[in-house]
Amino acid sequence: MKRRQSSREAPSAAPPGRRRFLGGALALGGAALLPACESRSEASAKPEANAAPLVPDAARPEVSDLRFGIIALTDCSPLVIAHEKGFFKKYGINATIVKGASWAAIRDSLTNGDLQATHMLFGMPLASTMGLLGSPKKPMVIPWLLNRNGQAITMKSDLRGKVAGDPKALKPFIEEAKEKGAPMTFAMTFPPGTHAMWTRYYLGAGGVHPDKDVALVTIPPAQMVANMKVGKMDGFCVGEPWGARAISDQIGYTAVTTQELWRDHPEKVCAFTAEFADKNPKTVKAVIKALHEASLWLDKLDNRPEQADIVSRPTYINCPPELILGRLQGHYDYGDGRKREDKDYMIFSERGCNYPQPKYALWWLSQFRRWGMVEGKPDYEGVVKQVMRPDLYEEAMKELGVAHGGRSDAPETLFDGMTFDPKDPEKYATSFPVHALKG
Repeated sequence: MKRRQSSREAPSAAPPGRRRFLGGALALGGAALLPACESRSEASAKPEANAAPLVPDAARPEVSDLRFGIIALTDCSPLVIAHEKGFFKKYGINATIVKGASWAAIRDSLTNGDLQATHMLFGMPLASTMGLLGSPKKPMVIPWLLNRNGQAITMKSDLRGKVAGDPKALKPFIEEAKEKGAPMTFAMTFPPGTHAMWTRYYLGAGGVHPDKDVALVTIPPAQMVANMKVGKMDGFCVGEPWGARAISDQIGYTAVTTQELWRDHPEKVCAFTAEFADKNPKTVKAVIKALHEASLWLDKLDNRPEQADIVSRPTYINCPPELILGRLQGHYDYGDGRKREDKDYMIFSERGCNYPQPKYALWWLSQFRRWGMVEGKPDYEGVVKQVMRPDLYEEAMKELGVAHGGRSDAPETLFDGMTFDPKDPEKYATSFPVHALKG
């Protein structure tokens, strides 16, 4: 089997004459190139006075002191709010929030036990469980989805008015740059993660091969805007507030939001190692219960100004709160003259947001297959059964007396009209005209 690029290795060198990135080669998932926020910080719990009743012995977590990893993105909010509002304390968890410099750092800290749970891109627990893309083979589980929607693909200002939601409009510019020997550069945050898949899917739908026609590189979220500002990339996909920041700094615009690519798509998860979850099921359920309360709080729009004030602090995202608030409320200024009130803004609880649906993992595996990240047909059912843990979610909700919609195997149709049927992920994976299938 051909060796895949490690998630710790630098991406392939650009063609001669290609602009170099700040700080030299970009290690995939490595340290930040331009310091835009603190790389690591911790906060002690600040529970509300009335939010810490005694936990019954039967539900008392096996481990009470937990370190939670986050990256500086708005969708870390459930973990931050569970901490700041005392919901973790309420369920017997003494939380410490640790801000990581990159997704690789977060993954490694979870793998080695420095963290017990973490904010994580959906595809990362799958890649770690399978040992893909340089990830150390470490089984991980997803018992909780943190959020849906709320990411964006940003383009440099030179493309304003020329490229928006239809990726076919981008192809002529990509072909011209390629012919000149200086392929256009697009950035995402981690190879098996959500932003990588949205970028790949968008480009592929426009007839562009992300591994052959452009330079696709990895940059930590908080460094995206700084590198576009000095002309080191043509587009990027990342979570908020960095799409809004590019517009505020007048160096880019939103071509398309990810909810326009796939309404209510899964985004970040709360991940644990399988070993920790198996040894400490009551601890995992205590975390889920706290996240449930935090997520309900977050989806009350009246609370979103306070949410923005909290998560914008230097301890967490480190940016002005107004950069976070607008898009949290569905107020979208694309930066190219388009404005809209988007009812599909980032959600944390509504519409069955948190249930760890196996079909979403099946979709991810279909994209691993499509882009040659696996050799041949993956063990779809086996991997999904190992990683997705609706049993833990359902037990926690039952103990809270909370009803939920349960498993859904309904097909999903994305913006290009392609429909994913979870009953046949392999057929879907092999149906795309733009692909890198192996075996």
